[in-house]
Amino acid sequence: MLKILRLFPNSDLFLNVISKNCFFIVLLLVAGLSAYAQDRPVKELKPMANDTSRRATGAPTRSGRGSQIVDDSTKNIYGPKTTLWSTEHDVFVNRSNYRPLDTTLTNYHRWTYVQRFNNRYQDLGNVGTALNPIFPTLSNTIGANPGYQTFSLYFDTQEPIYFDTKSPFTKIRLVWGGDGRAMTHIEFSRNINPRWNFGFNYRPILADKQLQRTKGVRQTVSHYYDFHTSYKSTDSRYILLSNYRRIRHRVFENGGILLTQDTTFKAYFDQNAQPYLVAAQSEELRNSLHVFQQYQLASPFQVYHKLDIARQHNFFIDTKEKEIHYDKYFSYTNTDADIDTLHVKDGIEFKTTVNEIGIKGNAAFLFYSFFYKMRMYSTYTRYVDEKTLSFKNDGIENYVGGQIAFRFDSLSELSGRAEYLLDGNYLLQANLKTPWLDATGISSLAKPSFLPLAYRGSHHSWNNNFSDPFYNQLSAFLKGDFGSFFVSPGATYTNLTNYIYYRSNSVAGEQAVIPAQSSGNQQVFTPELRMSLRFFRHLYLRPQVLYTKLLTNDDAAVRIPEWFINTQLSFENTLFKNAIQVQIGVDAHWRSAYTAPSYDPTIQQFYIQNQTATPAYPLIDVFFNGKFKGGKFFVKYHNLNQLITKAGYLPSPTYRGVGNILDFGFELILFD
Repeated sequence: MLKILRLFPNSDLFLNVISKNCFFIVLLLVAGLSAYAQDRPVKELKPMANDTSRRATGAPTRSGRGSQIVDDSTKNIYGPKTTLWSTEHDVFVNRSNYRPLDTTLTNYHRWTYVQRFNNRYQDLGNVGTALNPIFPTLSNTIGANPGYQTFSLYFDTQEPIYFDTKSPFTKIRLVWGGDGRAMTHIEFSRNINPRWNFGFNYRPILADKQLQRTKGVRQTVSHYYDFHTSYKSTDSRYILLSNYRRIRHRVFENGGILLTQDTTFKAYFDQNAQPYLVAAQSEELRNSLHVFQQYQLASPFQVYHKLDIARQHNFFIDTKEKEIHYDKYFSYTNTDADIDTLHVKDGIEFKTTVNEIGIKGNAAFLFYSFFYKMRMYSTYTRYVDEKTLSFKNDGIENYVGGQIAFRFDSLSELSGRAEYLLDGNYLLQANLKTPWLDATGISSLAKPSFLPLAYRGSHHSWNNNFSDPFYNQLSAFLKGDFGSFFVSPGATYTNLTNYIYYRSNSVAGEQAVIPAQSSGNQQVFTPELRMSLRFFRHLYLRPQVLYTKLLTNDDAAVRIPEWFINTQLSFENTLFKNAIQVQIGVDAHWRSAYTAPSYDPTIQQFYIQNQTATPAYPLIDVFFNGKFKGGKFFVKYHNLNQLITKAGYLPSPTYRGVGNILDFGFELILFD
């Protein structure tokens, strides 16, 4: 891999070559590697220390070509227990816990990103639209960053896992949501030999416009794919993990619903409601190459290296002459002669190359690591004059840091990590995990993002000199497991200083949204109760209740609902002589009314506003999840109560949520 990288000293050229030719390359690789694997006898893979699948099933060893079955035709010996997976983090911290595939059925129906994260994000009412965390979240990046985060979840949560397969493994998941909302996941992995694995993922999201819907006219068009490989030497001293990832995520923005004569709440759910924008488009394009390699010099001592080459583009594209309500939406248009306000294409490009080298190892129950990291970055913002900036838009950052973990037993661990940027920024984190208590503490002094510091486009322009934001967050949760009853009370405390946010601008004739830095503090205290109760053998009640108290909220910079509740009641059992496992039940989510942040698509940012309140609304889903040999499926009726009330909910101001509709999805897993 390093030899290949030397051929591309220019990281942009390297990423472009890979990106434009990746499908052709992967076809050649799959064909060649499959032929290689078929033509060579495959030796038996040594089971991991905790892999008891062969001892449990009495599976014979592999020999000859291709996959083997018992009695040539009657019983396939390969399955979830012979397809093992792990993460780079596990490899890094020396956890030899390659584990079987997770075939859990619980909550399989939660296929949207909002529901996958327990409704802790607000979106714009459709799959693939911008996402904003409802509760404060702290970034792991303390150095230079572009400041665009609303589409990050679609990329960051897709990081590849690494496999050790004894047969080709394929997973196909298809979701057909009502009104043209669809999501697919195709995953493939196979061992070329016992020490070398190759695989890829492809995850498209295609969603029709829900406002004045025309079948096949998309609002979200997203294509994500990655290729990944893992390799270890014969003596297992050398390990290589590598992946290439790319996403192009496009959202055709509607700007929310324009209310004209009827301005009541129910007018948002009129089938003839009109959007503000019809020709606007947001786009995020990312690609990255990641390489991790380590070599064990001695039993308690290893050296490692990480390489990351990444690029991120964010654009807003619009054509003024095609818009219907352009002047009603954009209260400000930049009049500078060098800015094109008729055919808008504003945005930013951010590139990084990161090299990290370090040592790590184990000593009894102690894990340790120390590193040095050099990070080169550059950013380009269209129309911005770099000579007027109060900061450097490119440079080199130098970091030192490390982590330590005390593993008392398989269930208890105390760990901590530290990262120090040599210009004064830092990140500290500590975690405690035991059978009866989970606790986390984070402290961060980070650089401001580029976007709130400087921007110049068709509808916004600013140049600021903000101080470094300072964050502290503590959380602790007790855990009590009493067989059929589990309870976990706890709380999270967050303190923000020099908090940077976006807010509406009430000054007539100026841009509608501007960045701001709070002159005070924001202190957020959130007690939380999680429970799980099993009764009548197969019925489960799982409530989660959060109450938020803003102890200090200077400048009214934070908006969080006072009450936030998730509840599930489900029946879980096997039916038809254990032929199918089912989970049948009801999901309910409710949060109290509050002035939720609104969204500005021109800069892809949520901002504080006081004009529109988001009413409280109970969101109720009825679902049926099923698992059979070789696959899963779900059927879900979303937003049941809108069927009765004829009025739904607003996930963000002026954006209506998905109405009462039927969703269906299934998954097939193949091992040959």
